[in-house]
Amino acid sequence: MRVLVVNAGSSSLKCQLIETDGKVSLMKCLAEKAGTLDVFMNVSFAPGFQKTAHDVAGLTVPECLEKLLRVLVTDPASPIRRLDEVRAIGNRIVAGGEFFSASVLIDHDVREKLSLCEELAPLHNPAADACIDLMRRLMPDTPQVAVFDTAFHATMPPKAYLYPLPMAYYEKYKIRRYGAHGTSHRYAAQQAANLLGRPLEDLGLITCHLGNGGSITAVNHGESIDTTMGFTPLEGLMMGTRSGSVDPAIITYLMRRENMSYDEMDAVLNRESGVLGISGISADMRDVLEAAGAGNAQAELAIEMYVYRVQKAIGSYYAAMTRTDAVVMTAGIGENSAELRERIFAGLAHMGMILDKERNDVTGQIGVNRVISIDDSPIKICIVTTDEEMRIARETDDLVCRMPA
Repeated sequence: MRVLVVNAGSSSLKCQLIETDGKVSLMKCLAEKAGTLDVFMNVSFAPGFQKTAHDVAGLTVPECLEKLLRVLVTDPASPIRRLDEVRAIGNRIVAGGEFFSASVLIDHDVREKLSLCEELAPLHNPAADACIDLMRRLMPDTPQVAVFDTAFHATMPPKAYLYPLPMAYYEKYKIRRYGAHGTSHRYAAQQAANLLGRPLEDLGLITCHLGNGGSITAVNHGESIDTTMGFTPLEGLMMGTRSGSVDPAIITYLMRRENMSYDEMDAVLNRESGVLGISGISADMRDVLEAAGAGNAQAELAIEMYVYRVQKAIGSYYAAMTRTDAVVMTAGIGENSAELRERIFAGLAHMGMILDKERNDVTGQIGVNRVISIDDSPIKICIVTTDEEMRIARETDDLVCRMPA
């Protein structure tokens, strides 16, 4: 089955056209900085995946998707000539609230519930919903599936997902920990089990999805038992532009002192903080590492703060697990930054997570799943290349194949 996977963010769009029968990607698309004059979109096709840039100046995320659909049916390198050759569409949805604990086919009722989840992931869900609506208009006969980042975390026990607030707020508004990046954490855990040659159900793993957004999950016997992101993806680690966890009283204090509106405070926490807010340079860790290497003290401080918070999260889940067999690093920073991995595990060796510096080197190993700890490290350290899109395609295929004829 040919499945178009759509992963929409507030200013980015990642898509793949995947042939699920052979588990192969036929097309890849990446658009970034959507909605600005600096927006760009690259599309590439199998087998060589030679990137071609397309003019998308000023286009929003759903408009970039519409452009991609036109490219799919007009580019000579494309494997399809008509949109109806796409058998199904799989949509990554960050937050499903308590409405959804598994992937679902999108119908009218599901679409209404998705709207109610938008405030749980304000940077991602609205863009994803807009893309769903676009494809319902342009491809009305093609089934769409919603695959939720929060679904993997539905196994968390109440002691982990409830906040110490009056229970009335949970009962009235379902305020609780939902987590995110679940599709990535699930995939990383299974790939780590394959690397270690052991059944996932026998392992205790700490999976670290470290990218512009970041979260860490305790995976016990294949199930998520706790995760750092919370009611929204704002809680937890210091991220590219998100503050992560802060004293809640800071928020009301700043709102009073700066006379901020709710929306202004939300923008500070979600878009102006984190690595960007501390470094004053960029939300992209590559830029910050380069600046720190050139002697920029604020960039170095941002890195130290980032590393420290990752170390604390890993340590807290080590304490929460009955046992820990491996720590798994995935996503852009987790997979690709040897320097940050070395900094992180330099502070965790006393817990039995001992990095092998040579194995940690990324030279010639980008995209290679591997163990990077020393042979006798009590807790193994693994790198897994995340492939959320393949996981989404497989779940979409499974649901569509079970549709009544």
